[in-house]
Amino acid sequence: MKEFWILNFGFLIRRSKSREIFCLTLGLFLALCLSAQAQQPNKVPRIAYLTVAPLSANVARVEAFGQGLRELGYVDGKNIVVEWRSGEGKLNSESELVAEAVRLKVDVIVTSGPTMTRAAKEATATIPIVMTFDSDPIGSGFIASLARPGGNITGLSALSPELSGKQLELLKEIIPKLSRVAILGNSKEPANPKTLKEIESSAAAFGIRVQPLDVLTPSDIETAFHTATKARSDALVVLASFVLNDHRVRVAHLALKNRLPAIYFRQEFVAAGGLMSYGTSFADLSRRAATYVDKIIKGAKPADLPVEQPTKFELVVNLKAAKQIDLTVPPNVLARADRVIR
Repeated sequence: MKEFWILNFGFLIRRSKSREIFCLTLGLFLALCLSAQAQQPNKVPRIAYLTVAPLSANVARVEAFGQGLRELGYVDGKNIVVEWRSGEGKLNSESELVAEAVRLKVDVIVTSGPTMTRAAKEATATIPIVMTFDSDPIGSGFIASLARPGGNITGLSALSPELSGKQLELLKEIIPKLSRVAILGNSKEPANPKTLKEIESSAAAFGIRVQPLDVLTPSDIETAFHTATKARSDALVVLASFVLNDHRVRVAHLALKNRLPAIYFRQEFVAAGGLMSYGTSFADLSRRAATYVDKIIKGAKPADLPVEQPTKFELVVNLKAAKQIDLTVPPNVLARADRVIR
């Protein structure tokens, strides 16, 4: 009986030591795993910001997007990586830029305009795409609806039908005898047919006749101005168009040369020498695009993020341009301007 207890006691000692060794081994293994995990940095989100125009030509929008990221706590190169890519103004460079973004396996593609969004849509159905703006994302076929975009595209819409009426009203204020207005636009732009209808409706209320002039290529610009002056147009409205935007210096110069007071959809035309602009703040849209990037990085799906419309509009007046065509801008218009170039 004594021997039995001695043997069993030895067995108990051996079991106790085995458990101790097992626990020590397990603890060491877990410690090593936790140490290795701690040493591995969290994945830094990588996004691509794509634009055809040189980044220097869109400084305000680029800086606004960066500001939006900073407001959300992101620091480029630290907790987020932004791949800034530009086509440097080269036509048809969209596909190449998007292909590079796809090769980089970015987490989000941010597009600077409709042509880039279309190229991104054609290149990928899986990488989330955030539009900084599109005049008519539904008409462009990018989303199913503003509330439920569907697919992998979401972002901001620049569609605001009331803009056209306000633009005509401003022209009427500075040209009281305004009776005929030429409309420069591109019929291929999805939003422009709808915008033109809005302008015609507003023009009828003011007793103004409109003359639509289609500008599909850069070579159409000179022809459009010749037609407008031949028809004795009193003023000019320039609609959203990548062709006109890419040649905004030329457009602004021709408007002054032909002594046509013109109102543009973007303030960049005024910075290029144009008379006046009233429209959506594209810088504000770019800043707000950062919010979509943040939500997607944190797990939201583009299909579930409603597309938002503009909330900030800007009036910019160039008094230097007004002086060149002997035009006096009324004080009440200047008082409402967000910026006046003197």
